[in-house]
Amino acid sequence: MARVTELLVNGGWRRVDVAADRTLLSVLRDDLDLTGAKFGCGEGQCAACTVLVDGVATKSCLTKVSAVEGKRIVTIEGLAPEGKLHPVQQAFLDADAMQCGYCTPGMILGAVSLLARAPNPSEAEISSGMNGHICRCGTYPRVVRAIRAAAGKGGRA
Repeated sequence: MARVTELLVNGGWRRVDVAADRTLLSVLRDDLDLTGAKFGCGEGQCAACTVLVDGVATKSCLTKVSAVEGKRIVTIEGLAPEGKLHPVQQAFLDADAMQCGYCTPGMILGAVSLLARAPNPSEAEISSGMNGHICRCGTYPRVVRAIRAAAGKGGRA
């Protein structure tokens, strides 16, 4: 069986020895101890597992690790590598855009990807761009406010 032995995660090469058909989510959580990406539905419907792959929001529960070999993977842990919050993270805090926080890492990474594509999105563009990110607590209006605020502060990766 094919194996993956190295991944570029959060700016550094990480050694792994995993079956190529494992999900990126399982490798991040179980092999690399990066638990920010959450297992939600396991079917790509909730986006709690979202990470960035070459800057694009990617559902890691559906992504085979072999598909990201050699690509730049960023998890929520790597978004603020020197301890200073990313503008989107700060905006989520300032807008109180979370309650339980389970969906927050995926939402933040989804927002970073959205702002890279549309640096000054309208509310409709935010709603469309964040479609599929499920928040059981219902913080959607605050998420929209946070993304609008981050857009004004250069909230791209």
